[in-house]
Amino acid sequence: MGSLDYEIDLQVISEGYDRETEWFQPRIGVIPPTTAVLTATRSQLWGSDVFTAMRECRSEDLGRTWGEPVVQDTLDRRVLPDGAEVCPCDLTPAWHAPTGKLLMTGHTATYAGGERGGLLVDNEHPRDIVYSVYDADAHRWADWRILEPPDRERFWWTSAGCSQRVDLPGGRAASSGEVLLPVSAMSRTEVGGNFWKGCFATTVLRCGFDGATLSYLEQGNEMSMPEPRGLYEPSLTQFAGRYRLTLRNDIRGYVAVGEDGLHFEEPVPWRFDYGDELGSYNTQQHWVTHSDGLFLTYTRRGAGNDHVIRHRAPLFIAQVDPERMVVRRETERILVPDRGAQLGNFGVVDASRDETWVVTSEGMHGDSQEPMNLDLPEARGANNRIWLARLRWSRPNERVAW
Repeated sequence: MGSLDYEIDLQVISEGYDRETEWFQPRIGVIPPTTAVLTATRSQLWGSDVFTAMRECRSEDLGRTWGEPVVQDTLDRRVLPDGAEVCPCDLTPAWHAPTGKLLMTGHTATYAGGERGGLLVDNEHPRDIVYSVYDADAHRWADWRILEPPDRERFWWTSAGCSQRVDLPGGRAASSGEVLLPVSAMSRTEVGGNFWKGCFATTVLRCGFDGATLSYLEQGNEMSMPEPRGLYEPSLTQFAGRYRLTLRNDIRGYVAVGEDGLHFEEPVPWRFDYGDELGSYNTQQHWVTHSDGLFLTYTRRGAGNDHVIRHRAPLFIAQVDPERMVVRRETERILVPDRGAQLGNFGVVDASRDETWVVTSEGMHGDSQEPMNLDLPEARGANNRIWLARLRWSRPNERVAW
């Protein structure tokens, strides 16, 4: 059998904007064999992480053409008794084969009320894990629900935002299955008056899912780091008999390995195979997992990209050595080019046995020197695009059933 290879087919799903809002956190879930559901939020450009209701676009031909975005009122803000507004965000849909449902997980963010209410970052309001299930016939997401945590005070600020989960085979009932959901959590005490000063711990929750309700069953060990904001936005995969977590940190990205999907060894910094640190920091990394190879998608320093906020472009992919858990530098390729805009909020989906997709959008805030100057990314060629990078495999991905 020859070596695993792939072609990159880069597609623009959408482009153009009103210079007031941008597409943010696009994700795609696939309903086998040919339906794709893209979700994204509109983020206000006058502030950071100011979100409104999720939008959805559908494709019935596996991403070749897409419908117009439709507001999902079931995934909109809710007004709290004190006038604050809570919104589901950072949502990731993924196919849950045991129940035949598209299950989306993420977290909430709370805002001061009013037209320009900013993000609230103290411990007056919790941040919750949220989920929603898609009705494929009605083209509608169910009202977002909260996954009740095992300990409310410990899990006061909790997030499954932007994470990749692992679904286990069907459970006791033929129509059920368990989910390994990586989350990050901060206690109410540690959040204090400003969560930016606290440190998240990452853990994996084993959850039951019956096609409608996600429920907590068990928690793994907690991992953190005494560096700004700890370890968060985790993504989980299983490859070659072991589970692997990639973890965001403000200083550097980390990786941890475990045997059972719940308990992990001490996280270590991501490195290239020749020893240098990867240079990915303060943003997500995600897995691309083929039956014959493990890959990491990421952004990093050192790519002539000092102008980009947090060096979040271009978006790279490279193969991982699964024994040493390092990135093989000679395999690094650019998935989405640097056109002056951030690309660090992205997602990965198994589209079929022949294709894996990476979806991202151009964040239209300014550059690293002038974060609110919209002229700067535009001058470098950005236009609020939603990018779809199709990885076309040289041989089928046996992990995918369709």
